[in-house]
Amino acid sequence: MKHAAVILSALLLAVSANADDGKPPSSTLRNTGLAVFAGANAYWASDATANFYSGAPTATDNTGGIYRILHSNTYGRQIWEDLRNNRLITDAVGDYTGLTVAEYPQMHYRISYQIGLGIRYDYASGFGWLLRFDLARLRAQGQWNLDATNGTGPLGYNRYLPCGITGQEDRINIDLAVTHTVALTRAIDLELNLGASLINTKVKDNIIEINGHTYSILDRWDGNIPDDGVAAYEYINQGGIGYGVFASLLLGYRVQGIGAIKAGYTCAQTKTVLQNYTAWGWQHTLGIRIEINNFSFIQ
Repeated sequence: MKHAAVILSALLLAVSANADDGKPPSSTLRNTGLAVFAGANAYWASDATANFYSGAPTATDNTGGIYRILHSNTYGRQIWEDLRNNRLITDAVGDYTGLTVAEYPQMHYRISYQIGLGIRYDYASGFGWLLRFDLARLRAQGQWNLDATNGTGPLGYNRYLPCGITGQEDRINIDLAVTHTVALTRAIDLELNLGASLINTKVKDNIIEINGHTYSILDRWDGNIPDDGVAAYEYINQGGIGYGVFASLLLGYRVQGIGAIKAGYTCAQTKTVLQNYTAWGWQHTLGIRIEINNFSFIQ
């Protein structure tokens, strides 16, 4: 009986050793339980909504955009006098009401940044979930042309005056995802996230540049031209709440029981909501995440 017990014990040890080649099970190579994390990303936004900042009139605001400033007695006269004094427009533009947009811009977003904080919970099976809050500040830019001659200038005269235009917005993302982590080695993880997002977009500014001077074209005059006697109001955000889905792939270096640093790529299909201007588009981020995982006592 004693010999049988010894033999059985030896067989169990042999089977165990052969089953994992002397390595600990993969579940012990992952950080489990609660973790907190912070991340920073480079952000490539879809240009689908960038033309919101083009300054073109809309069906609901045909006196808005760039013309809100050009044909304003308050600002347009200053612009016209500056251009005349610098000989950038001809006599054909008789006064500020003759200032004309020859071509509206094709806007695009510049590469931006995104920062975020979140929590996650990982189970021994490798699955888990995360909740993340991200903030991104985006800047749209383009170039439009002011008609310097109203089509009546002398032959060879520079008919168009190039002018700049920019837009700025903040996007706050709330992301909820299911995660799955695979331990590739004792210290390297591969992680996949699949989830959904809510996106709150806030328009911060929309500025045109004419001969070195800048003017905001946001509507602070309740749809009116900002002339003398027209009261200015507090600006009301022209953004809104959208939604979407995303997938992330991350490669991480793990310190067991303490945390990890991960680099990853995220691709998202989201609906961005701006006033009278809503569109779906692909968003991309590339960045790093730092996790602290010393809360494993919450299992």
